[in-house]
Amino acid sequence: MEGDRSESGEGWEFQRIADVLRAEIGDGIYPVGGYLPPQMQLAEQFDVSRDTIQRALRVLIADGVIESKQGIGSKVLRQQAEDRQQVHTSSALRTSAGRPALGPFIAAAFEAKDVTLDVATLTSESLDTHIRLQAERVRGGLIHPESISVRMLLPTQGVTLAYPRLKDKNNTEDARPLDRLRRITERHTDSLRAALEDLRTEKLVNQVDVEVRTVPFTPTFKLYLLNKTQALHGLYLLVERAMRLDDGEEVNALDVLGLGATLFHYAKDQDLESQGSLFVDSAQTWFNKHWAMLGEESPV
Repeated sequence: MEGDRSESGEGWEFQRIADVLRAEIGDGIYPVGGYLPPQMQLAEQFDVSRDTIQRALRVLIADGVIESKQGIGSKVLRQQAEDRQQVHTSSALRTSAGRPALGPFIAAAFEAKDVTLDVATLTSESLDTHIRLQAERVRGGLIHPESISVRMLLPTQGVTLAYPRLKDKNNTEDARPLDRLRRITERHTDSLRAALEDLRTEKLVNQVDVEVRTVPFTPTFKLYLLNKTQALHGLYLLVERAMRLDDGEEVNALDVLGLGATLFHYAKDQDLESQGSLFVDSAQTWFNKHWAMLGEESPV
């Protein structure tokens, strides 16, 4: 099937599917103790072969997230804390487990007639997962946006970033961690762009605009602006972790984990001087200024 790429080819479609399922489990769509849909249903949902679905499930099995038994199905064993974006808010959209998470905020934003997302981030990995989840909701007839506009600010390619980098101070010039980051960003940016543009091609959404610009600095936070009325803002936290490079070598690296950043939620209300209103307006101004004055068209 189109888009279903083998391990020996250019992509890792099974890994993307594993990431989407992991995010759905983290957001409580498939709760602990429940079961994932049957493999054939997942294959139809993602428009891939059953073999690709089986490979994605094996990733989750190896991580201890699910167990799979023939004739019974794939049972969810646990959520991985690092795969669930924590959100602090006074008006939380909550998962079935009663805990606030990123997914419901993105889902609620896509229920609007005209969807606008402005995102500043280190990579497009988290956003890709959630965009694809919403694209499937559109295909399933669950939501009916008439227009979708996404603007994304990413760090400029070719600029040396503060992270990721090797922990060994004698090898700070080693470019492999940055090369890995850029390939991840390219893959997920292409993925989310295709997911949205396919909705327009299939005449499910009248207007779709996806723009990416780059800025020449290392992001220290991630910012989601949803329909110009809500903001999610979180600081990246630096960690030391094992990193598997593209050539297979495992190294100790200094990096930030996007899903490990706690997001804080702000919403505009009728009081223009409230903390929520002021933060959303200030963050939107920050984004617009960087987009117009520093942003350069991305080659991705």
